[in-house]
Amino acid sequence: MDCIFCEIIKGNIPSTKVYEDEFVTAFNDLNPQMPVHVLIVPKKHIASAYDIEESDAELIGRVFLAAKAIAAKLGLENGFRIINNCGEDAGQTVKHLHFHMLAGKTMGEKII
Repeated sequence: MDCIFCEIIKGNIPSTKVYEDEFVTAFNDLNPQMPVHVLIVPKKHIASAYDIEESDAELIGRVFLAAKAIAAKLGLENGFRIINNCGEDAGQTVKHLHFHMLAGKTMGEKII
């Protein structure tokens, strides 16, 4: 499998990790769109939200528990946004399920 996120998780590609546990790795995005832009990635390779199985329910919950821990660690008491791009039309460029945590300035209510 030729997945850049799997290689980052294995430690074969360097990244600036901000969180890691047995289920999730989180690291700073190389092309940040906000002052804080962290990618939260399950260690299990799942191509996209389309590919989540019922057996992955706990893992997806762990992603959001990781988000809570990351927010506390980074002092994001004013809030953050989590985005998942699923499929080509949504802009998914890496075929490994991941969540963008964005924070550090006021975003307003509009998504786009």
